[in-house]
Amino acid sequence: MPGRRSVVDYSLQRRAVLAGVQAGRTSLYDVCDASPYLTRAARYHGDPTEQPCPVCRAQRLTTVSYVYGDGLGHVSGQAKTRAELARMDAMQEEFSVYEVEVCRACGWNHLDCSYVLGNEPEPGRSPRRTRRRTAAE
Repeated sequence: MPGRRSVVDYSLQRRAVLAGVQAGRTSLYDVCDASPYLTRAARYHGDPTEQPCPVCRAQRLTTVSYVYGDGLGHVSGQAKTRAELARMDAMQEEFSVYEVEVCRACGWNHLDCSYVLGNEPEPGRSPRRTRRRTAAE
């Protein structure tokens, strides 16, 4: 994604978890624990990859991108496709994206990376606030 900023890569943590599984320090039960919600998000909103699952090798991983931000309103916390992220990048104020890799076969899931998208705030200008109305107004 072209507008990615403040990228945090979790590949070292992933490698450590997989080393723990291979050494027997961590059980498969602890790492193959994708919730039904995450599995459904991978099925309907995920982007398939060419990378095989590091645990079961039965299926290719799917990347699910979750968005969070104050300016997103009810969209915050939802899974989005790459096409939706590109559209949001051009139209929204700054928001965070968390990419999770998921195996739909065995339930392996791990946070792959996080980054910031959206329009950068202008220096010296406070972010736009929306005023909520109360029932009395």
